[in-house]
Amino acid sequence: MATQPSKTLETFPNPNPERDYEIRIQTSEFTAVCPVTGQPDFGTIIVTYVPDTLCVELKSLKLYLWSYRGEGVFHEAVTNRILDDLVAACHPRRMEVRGEFNVRGGLQTNVVARYEASGPSTGALE
Repeated sequence: MATQPSKTLETFPNPNPERDYEIRIQTSEFTAVCPVTGQPDFGTIIVTYVPDTLCVELKSLKLYLWSYRGEGVFHEAVTNRILDDLVAACHPRRMEVRGEFNVRGGLQTNVVARYEASGPSTGALE
């Protein structure tokens, strides 16, 4: 059976929750659709985070990002939505999602969205 895009983000237990360490995941294969022109948009998505008790499983992240391929969405909205969905899935101590989108109309757009947990971890959105 072929793999299909999915909005489901899976996690696994952090093997070292006692330590702050950074995980950086990058893909240059992000694709969505411009909601104004209907033309494809291409970009690089970079996720950097310090996990708390959970880490994001990479295959599920790949399928999640793939799910945007046919979706009409602005760069600003998709970068923030990716951050919100990842925070809801793994409740990190800190996270940054950076969208570096290819030039369109002579303009390059880079969007950075950040999250930082406030106070001790509760395993829920702060």
